[in-house]
Amino acid sequence: MLDYLYLFGGIALIIFSANWLVDGASSIAKKFGISDLVIGLTIVAFGTSAPELTVNIFSALKGSTDIAIGNVLGSNIANIFLIIGISSLIFPLSIQKNTTWKEIPLSLLAAVVLGIIANDQMIDGSTTGNYVSRIDGLILLSFFLIFLVYTIEIAKNQSDTEEQTKLLPLWQAIVFVLLGLAGLFFGGQYLVEGAVNIATDYGISERIIGLTIVAVGTSLPEMATSVVAALKKKADIAIGNIVGSNIFNIFFILGLTSVIQPLPFNSANNFDILAAIFASLLLFLSTITIGRRKVDRVEGGIFLLIYIGYIVYSLMS
Repeated sequence: MLDYLYLFGGIALIIFSANWLVDGASSIAKKFGISDLVIGLTIVAFGTSAPELTVNIFSALKGSTDIAIGNVLGSNIANIFLIIGISSLIFPLSIQKNTTWKEIPLSLLAAVVLGIIANDQMIDGSTTGNYVSRIDGLILLSFFLIFLVYTIEIAKNQSDTEEQTKLLPLWQAIVFVLLGLAGLFFGGQYLVEGAVNIATDYGISERIIGLTIVAVGTSLPEMATSVVAALKKKADIAIGNIVGSNIFNIFFILGLTSVIQPLPFNSANNFDILAAIFASLLLFLSTITIGRRKVDRVEGGIFLLIYIGYIVYSLMS
């Protein structure tokens, strides 16, 4: 029972802490004259990915690398098949041309690049095993810098900025930042400890725990954002949030994690990389069918069925 409390309590603490950190840091940045655009592209973007980053760092340092890699791949698969599936059932999601032809292919590229750099034995004939090494991590971070520059250029051309930074008293902003950092630290520890213990107790692999419970738990901020956006019929936010998160997860989070601690790669994760590639590819194809850029309710239902099938197959195997 204590392990479940650690697992789900850790997820809740991380999500709340990420929100506190974003609110506090954004308010402090605003007081120093930093624009909402820059805040959104840096602090807010980091905050929504803080759950995945926190879990990955603690998993890597604890030696539970299957959770670290499974968390990223599982989050990316859930983001498309589960979250876009649910969001498009609420309201069909139209997709901008840039997203269809640039951002979704970049999400696909991220999964392909990960598959290449992680399979040392298959590609190089390495005898030391498969690793996402520090050099691999630097390569992923280099891709992330390219994506960040692209995002800044796109954002500069957006004249409409609906989201405004909430301004807090300085003392309250500082308290929020400190609480956020502390919550991320302890939440990450509890979540990873609970997940590892549950996997050990029930004979479930850490890879499966990372792909399922941990991945969905850390994707809750993205799910909340996309579902609310769909309810408000703001399709661009619902889709952009997911595609951006998938790119962020591989290029930044996995890149930074492997720079801190090289990650041994379980060849079983190749199936999950293929699933992530298939998810991005299917999302791309669904936006160009019959000459339209939209994920409708039928396609959303198909996405959900595929996700259920993927989870069942992963648990059975």
